[in-house]
Amino acid sequence: MTDTDQAEAPAKRSRSDESLKSLTKVSHVLDCFDTSHRALTLAEICAKTGFPRSTTHRLLAAMREVGFVEQDRERDSYRLGLRLFELGNTVLANLELNREGHSIVDALHRLTNHAVHLAVFDGHRAVVIQRTEAEPMLSNTMVENSPVHCTSVGKAILAYQPAEIVNRVIDAGLQRYTESTITDPDALRAELTKTRARGYAIDEGEHQPGLRCVGAPIRNQAGHVFAGISVSAPAWQLPLTEVDKLNQVVIYHANLISQRLGYVRS
Repeated sequence: MTDTDQAEAPAKRSRSDESLKSLTKVSHVLDCFDTSHRALTLAEICAKTGFPRSTTHRLLAAMREVGFVEQDRERDSYRLGLRLFELGNTVLANLELNREGHSIVDALHRLTNHAVHLAVFDGHRAVVIQRTEAEPMLSNTMVENSPVHCTSVGKAILAYQPAEIVNRVIDAGLQRYTESTITDPDALRAELTKTRARGYAIDEGEHQPGLRCVGAPIRNQAGHVFAGISVSAPAWQLPLTEVDKLNQVVIYHANLISQRLGYVRS
């Protein structure tokens, strides 16, 4: 390395560090939006991220320039831009789980006549990439996020994650959605232990009142649980007496997807 290269190296590292910090800040801004907070004002984004107003305004201006956010000037609010939708569709099209799981999701739906959800774990939440609803009989590929502590597909995934990831989910807060939502960390850990022992998870109206769901884990080629599949229906349509039979069906279809992804049971 020449003297010039040695002199320029610290400056290059500094620029690289600043770029990484900016990307992290952009990610924090994007994380502010969800299905419950589709539009946010500058002040609300500042409050959620903890960033100064000037920094947040600069980030939003740059994100608007590339289509990551759109601004409603009349209401002085921001929402996610269509560019993210385009990128998301590209991700889905290239996602092996999406391709291999499609026919199995449809088969499970036809067999049970209940709603089916296929989700992948992003480290925090279960990202539903395919869902087939029972009423009406439609397949929907719109991406949505589901909490992992109170959905069967989420618990089926979380039960097989390392302790540090489980702790991270707990530390982020176990939000209560219904009276049945598990919000106590020890109770959740006990539920995850039970899930691992039986090989499937149950959601007893923990995310949506009156909804019963059965979920099973999906493994990648290396054997790591990174996704899950679930069947859900109103509790009156899916009585507890049918869960023992249904869980075997869900596990079977989850294993089919795992096999298509290259997982071989030892």
